[in-house]
Amino acid sequence: RTPRAERGHELESIAVAGPGHLNITLKSATIAAAVHDRAMDERLGVQIAAKPKSFVIDYSGPNVAKPLHVGHLRSTIIGDSLVRLLRFLGHTVVGDNHLGDWGTQFGILLYGYKHLRDDAAYKADPVRELARLYMEVRKSAKVVGDEDEGGGDIMQQCRVETAKLHAGDPENVALWQQFMPACLEMLRPIYDRLDVQIDHALGESFYNPMLPAIVEELLVMGIAKDSQGAVVLPNAKGNIPATIDELEKEEPPALIRKRDGAFTYTTTDLATIRYRLNTWKPDVMLYVVDARQALHFKTLFANAKRWGYDKVEFHHLQFGSILGENKKPFQTREGGTVELAELIDDAVKLAGEKYEANCAERRELGHDVPEQSAEDKATIAEVVGIGAMKYADLSGNRISDYIFSYEKMLATVGNTAAYMQYVYARCRNILLKGDIDESALRSSPPTSTLSFAEERTLALQLVRFPDALAEAAAKYEPHHIAAYLWDLSKAFNKFYETCPVLKEADADVKKARLSLVDATGRTIQLALGLLGIKTVERM
Repeated sequence: RTPRAERGHELESIAVAGPGHLNITLKSATIAAAVHDRAMDERLGVQIAAKPKSFVIDYSGPNVAKPLHVGHLRSTIIGDSLVRLLRFLGHTVVGDNHLGDWGTQFGILLYGYKHLRDDAAYKADPVRELARLYMEVRKSAKVVGDEDEGGGDIMQQCRVETAKLHAGDPENVALWQQFMPACLEMLRPIYDRLDVQIDHALGESFYNPMLPAIVEELLVMGIAKDSQGAVVLPNAKGNIPATIDELEKEEPPALIRKRDGAFTYTTTDLATIRYRLNTWKPDVMLYVVDARQALHFKTLFANAKRWGYDKVEFHHLQFGSILGENKKPFQTREGGTVELAELIDDAVKLAGEKYEANCAERRELGHDVPEQSAEDKATIAEVVGIGAMKYADLSGNRISDYIFSYEKMLATVGNTAAYMQYVYARCRNILLKGDIDESALRSSPPTSTLSFAEERTLALQLVRFPDALAEAAAKYEPHHIAAYLWDLSKAFNKFYETCPVLKEADADVKKARLSLVDATGRTIQLALGLLGIKTVERM
């Protein structure tokens, strides 16, 4: 931000470091001045976007008739992190949870309710009984994968119940309306514990009344074609498949109304695009959905542009799978999909056990470890356990699969949330132990001479913070924030080991180092917050 004519005065040296590379060394005074400015800034040097955009982000998107499972974790927390980041940078963001509330999963519940329900259990706790019914029907039908396929006679009966619901059968519609509050209640406590708040939750049922008119409009426009009693959107070459199941390799045609009159996910997604654009008028629409849906979204976006929605940016933000130690999709010991509530409970329980073990170990070594109340211990376990889950996911490139390991994610060393949270708590402890007036320190921070290499390295990391956020936002990849946190935390711990703070005899040096400590703690807390991860004052 320095005028071009003066920029040379900021540089200590420039040297060629191999073909195509330069080593540029900034003067310590330049770095110190930048840290000084950030220390006084609530936003720590991060500027509001010069040209803010409006975004709609589609994330989480569970089928509400069944409990959230581990497969919903990635979409939910990646989407939440992007909402937080883009809003912090000054963009307008609408988060939309596109709920599956109208498909075969409700046929499963309808069949289960009519044939397997326990009236006393349903009356006492409809949420729990509906969850049981869903699992019982799937187990009876021996359905392992997608419930829209297979399952024999039982699943066929479930599909009949679904068709009756879609046709407006009074009994099934009344039951669906009765089930919905309980189904939504299954989701609420999970989102609360994950600290995820999504602006809208418009399910498939919301768009269902719009679908017939959309199909007719696409036919009139000549975009859609009749094909053997069904309605199809031809591929880019204008081809209609010889059979309904035929797919082109590059971009398949899209089925939008089946022979029996039923509509498809593509039809609903087109209705969703129209509604979002008419209602929220976004510049960009982001879909945080797993990589297996890549072809669907490629086709959907192409057809939306043919339909006339070619001024908005569409991006499918793909992500990989969560794997177990065997490098297969993460499951329970019994081989079933892990429920997200169970995963959270396990992470929090293990975090609490890890905390107690670490406290006992430190006491044995003679360290002063203050006793925490049961309530404070529970808070620490919740924050550390859930933070560990989130960071284990968000610290890797979202495109990649990753192996889920409780031991790895709850470690207090290495690139883990607990490590970052501990560094934050260490910063806070220094300020509290020194009885430092933080508001005074921030309103008039000293300018450090950065005499020690560890001070300079830490200061350089603090200056990098805006760039890390800019890269994460430009690529829609939260792991760039995590990578920055890792570098910053390592730099701080080296500084902490080398440069005394409270015991420093020189008052000016001590104050300058306290300012570095405060800026580091604030930066870690803000960066973790953008990942949806909380901090605690003591660990």
